[in-house]
Amino acid sequence: MPQLENMVLCRESQVSILQSLFGERHHFSFPSIFIYGHTASGKTYVTQTLLKTLELPHVFVNCVECFTSRLLLEQILNKLNHLSSSEGGCSTQITCETLNDFVRLFKQVTKAESLKDQTVYIVLDKAEYLRDMEANLLPGFLRLQELTDRNVTVLFLSEIVWEKFRPNTGCFEPFVLYFPDYSIGNLQKILSHDHPPEYSADFYAAYINILLGVFYTVCRDLKELRHLAVLNFPKYCEPVVKGEANERDTRKLWRNIEPHLKRAMQTVYLREISSSQWEKLQKDDTDPAQLKGLSAYTQVELPYYSKFILIAAYLASYNPARTDKRFFLKTSNHLLGPKPFPLDRLLAILYSIVDSRVAPTANIFSQITSLVTLQLLTLVGHDDQLDGPKYKCTVSLDFIRAIARTVNFDIIKYLYDFL
Repeated sequence: MPQLENMVLCRESQVSILQSLFGERHHFSFPSIFIYGHTASGKTYVTQTLLKTLELPHVFVNCVECFTSRLLLEQILNKLNHLSSSEGGCSTQITCETLNDFVRLFKQVTKAESLKDQTVYIVLDKAEYLRDMEANLLPGFLRLQELTDRNVTVLFLSEIVWEKFRPNTGCFEPFVLYFPDYSIGNLQKILSHDHPPEYSADFYAAYINILLGVFYTVCRDLKELRHLAVLNFPKYCEPVVKGEANERDTRKLWRNIEPHLKRAMQTVYLREISSSQWEKLQKDDTDPAQLKGLSAYTQVELPYYSKFILIAAYLASYNPARTDKRFFLKTSNHLLGPKPFPLDRLLAILYSIVDSRVAPTANIFSQITSLVTLQLLTLVGHDDQLDGPKYKCTVSLDFIRAIARTVNFDIIKYLYDFL
């Protein structure tokens, strides 16, 4: 389908597999499909685009929004009910308490003429949150086709591998589909596809090539790169707009954009300032030296879990390992400097200080890598061949206190030097 190929780039293999699984509208599809991959790998976009383009009846539910089983089940039923009664006016709200009620009500809703003789698709985004709900919910969704005797397929979208989902008691195994990270060539193609109509495709592709050359080592998130591309493009084409260069004068264009991209590495990526503030700085041509980047304690902003990772790293650097469970030591460890610590200890402290349940996803490990790249953590190597990597937190006490305040965390309570 040409239209679909233009809408979904660099995911031809996954689209082909999903189309094969869906089959004809009236055929029974696979009961459950588990799609996983890192953040911004196209899972949600590809699934939604495919279902909308093929005009297949479906409901899309985000499990973060539906944080209880009742909210989740009711939202699915009400969206289905709205889907089946869209031609007949407004529909009444459905209430549902248990999975048994859901199965009964699902049969009633799917009796509608508009849903007959075709597969109904239920898409559960952020499916890892199902693990925090009732134990019968995940097995029930996996076998929903069997329980309801209806032509229904449930798609699970997650950043976690299926092995982290599988119950100890066993369950129906879904079809597992992996979405790999986009390569630099994929990112180049996707981002270049967004070029403004007033500029040539080659001109915008050259800009994207420069952007990826600067940011690819520290950021591979397509959404973040898209944001950076839109934000910095006006500065890149400024010499062309002023008549000081043409579209092929890449050297002059690079010299103009280079200091601003370096500044973006310190500010926009970490969200120290808003996009409007960033545009104002570019318009005023503010000296990059005036922005201290990470030294601006009151303005610094990191991803949510990166803040707790940094706090955990600080505690691991300044608190002795033998006193992680009990606070005994009174000697000032801050006078001795930060101590190296293994990754296992960092993660153990992280899981203890974060209020919500944190899954050991690739997203967490990539944020640790980003903190090392930003020189907030230092990788100090291995003690021996059997030992894992060790890290050291390099930020000051004032800096970590500023980070902790943004997440309402009292770090002083956990530092042995201040007991």
